[in-house]
Amino acid sequence: MPQIDISPQTDFIRTIIDEHNKTGRFQGRVATRFPPEPNGYLHIGHAKSVCLNFGIAAQYGGTCNLRMDDTDPSGETQEYVNSIIQDVKWLGFDWERRLFYASDYYEQLYQYALQMIQQGKAYVCSLSADDIREHRGTLTEPGKESPYRNRPAEENLDLFKRMRDGEFEDGAHVLRAKIDMASPNITMRDPILYRIKRAHHYRTGTKWCIYPMYDFAHCLSDSLEKITHSICTLEFENNRPLYDWILDELKTASHPQQIEFARLNLSYTVLSKRRLIELVEREYVKGWDDPRMPTIAGMRRRGYTPEAIRNFCAKIGVAKNENLVDVSLLEHCIRDDLNERSQRGMGVLRPLRLVIDNYPEGKVEELEYPNHPQNPGMGSRKVPFSRVLYIEQDDFLENPPKKFNRLGPGREVRLRYSYIIKYVNMVKDEKTGEITEVHCTYDPETRNGPPPDGRKIEGVIHWVSAEHSVPAEVRLYDRLFQVADPMGQDDEFTKYLNPKSLETLTGCRVEPALTTAKPGDRFQFERLGYFCADLKDSSLGRLVFNRIVTLRDSWAKVSGQSKK
Repeated sequence: MPQIDISPQTDFIRTIIDEHNKTGRFQGRVATRFPPEPNGYLHIGHAKSVCLNFGIAAQYGGTCNLRMDDTDPSGETQEYVNSIIQDVKWLGFDWERRLFYASDYYEQLYQYALQMIQQGKAYVCSLSADDIREHRGTLTEPGKESPYRNRPAEENLDLFKRMRDGEFEDGAHVLRAKIDMASPNITMRDPILYRIKRAHHYRTGTKWCIYPMYDFAHCLSDSLEKITHSICTLEFENNRPLYDWILDELKTASHPQQIEFARLNLSYTVLSKRRLIELVEREYVKGWDDPRMPTIAGMRRRGYTPEAIRNFCAKIGVAKNENLVDVSLLEHCIRDDLNERSQRGMGVLRPLRLVIDNYPEGKVEELEYPNHPQNPGMGSRKVPFSRVLYIEQDDFLENPPKKFNRLGPGREVRLRYSYIIKYVNMVKDEKTGEITEVHCTYDPETRNGPPPDGRKIEGVIHWVSAEHSVPAEVRLYDRLFQVADPMGQDDEFTKYLNPKSLETLTGCRVEPALTTAKPGDRFQFERLGYFCADLKDSSLGRLVFNRIVTLRDSWAKVSGQSKK
């Protein structure tokens, strides 16, 4: 795995760590963790947390664990575990041998629960889920104590052991912490620590029928792993008193500091795992790795680079307050990165046949083009030029407007890296009136150079040889939603899906050098944007390219946004 350079950064989290190092709270140690729940694929919001946790560990010479917080067997699968491992590796981070699972600690967590019962800090409650919710109270009214709150410790121990042994049905009992039903923080009103759940766990099978709640398992897993700084998103801010209460009551040897930061909210995107699952299950998209999805798997398949994602996460930084980050900033980071690393190539997405009348029939020239105009080290390639070419349909207009700098009646343009051509006439389909062919002449004195008479040529268009180009399928991906904040509209977020988020073009032609493109290879198609050979569907026998991003932010013009 490549070594990742993490430039030292400053933010409120690092300020807290600096103070801890100064006071010696953790003896100068910095140990973080990235703790996803394996019930879905990671998305760009998780990437922010990955970069933050691993980045802090690298900056302070510490460690970062990868831990699967698998406390709820419903929906957790080995597939999700494998995808998480792959995504974190692909982003460029290494947890070395520190891969852990909350399920590794089930027996220890059970013993901790017994200890809390013995201390009189937890009890078995037999209220139904609805009754527990009703007893909890509101933001303005205190909750009511459960009638089972004062069961003797011996009875609680007996019931809890029988819960583990599978004697009771799901929902018959739960284990609750005994804290304060009048607490202004509803989280502290005797929260549930364990519940009965007869569900197959992807690692432990049917060994357990009781499972710890996330809040109970998470803080204790952090403590068992001797984490120093438990960094999480703001949604867990109200849970921090419970995190501390559990560790304090159990007097654990290690007590990490929980620190909350604002989660990533990205425009034209949803980052709710529940909503992403809905998009997949209702088949609005073609799986978790659909290139329109904000998942790491989807971004990888679309052609995003880990370097660009890490750069984006560094640019947005870490804040205490929620805000909506413009997706154009992510796209800008992608363009910046791809501009440096992508080999150039020519492809025609909507071909229009162009015939150069005065070019000798049967003649073929091998023109040498740079693979990257600013990087000679990337070498060059041969591109065949012949009498019959393909150009883009929209590079020719029969009645062009005044500022149209491409081909039309009475106009001249330069063919990219080759000759200047001049319009002669056009051929139309007799039935539809569609332009099917354009005829031109070329100036043989202008091969990649100015015209001898000094006339000025404004337009440059790309092309491929009709005889030598190869067919390709091109998928034009765009933003998945039409509105900047689909979750801020109403619950029916799917009605804001962009019907033009995917356009599949099957009649495309690309230059022959692209036939060697391997799945995952990235290119800049000159004048069109950045494209990637699809990881699943592209092969040496079938070329399928995904548009990663356009050359410019076309949405800024449509939506009135300014480019970031």
